[in-house]
Amino acid sequence: MSSLRNALPRRAHKERSQPHSRRRFGLLEKHKDYVVRAKAFHQKEDALQKLREKAAFRNPDEFYFKMIKTKTVKGVHKLESEANKYTTEELMLMKTQDVGYILQKLQSEKKKIEKLSSVLHMHGLDSGSSSKHVYYAEDRDEAREIQASVAENKENPTSEDLPKDIKRKIAVSYRELETRKGRVKELEKIYMEMAMQKELQKKGRKRKLREDEIVSPTSKPVYKWRQERKR
Repeated sequence: MSSLRNALPRRAHKERSQPHSRRRFGLLEKHKDYVVRAKAFHQKEDALQKLREKAAFRNPDEFYFKMIKTKTVKGVHKLESEANKYTTEELMLMKTQDVGYILQKLQSEKKKIEKLSSVLHMHGLDSGSSSKHVYYAEDRDEAREIQASVAENKENPTSEDLPKDIKRKIAVSYRELETRKGRVKELEKIYMEMAMQKELQKKGRKRKLREDEIVSPTSKPVYKWRQERKR
């Protein structure tokens, strides 16, 4: 019977609309609209109740630094600008520490490059090296003997005679060498820029030279300091 009852057509009960005499009040509020409005109203009531409790139990001696470091602009709290947070001396000290760190890394990379190049040179694998042994002979016969002995005793293997794992390690060493050389160039560039910024922060009158005043043209700006008498 229940399946037959569900199969029969039913009348759709619709909520009534706003009567014609009350159209000036807008659309008639339905139950789902009331639920949304009631939920929002209770949320606002709860928020106000919590604020009243905080105001009632607040400590009159309570203090935060934001009380003096913020200001209200059109009802919105905004922090003070931190552009002048540090003094000139503090900025100079931080710049000095940064330049010292970059210089330390630059020197470390140069030492690693020198060590790696010496290792490759020692094993006769450095293509740019031109190491030669000089032999002295009294006459031509002795010179021929020395040449023959050197040719027989030459045991330095060429790159074709080396095993595959040794070749792979050599290739890795050369790639590392090139990478470190590129890193040194980048560090030198950063060091020069930071050193220039540090010098510009020092006292003394200075000006940027125009292009026609620069003796050797360069892409970087050139500054000239006014000559001052040292006491």
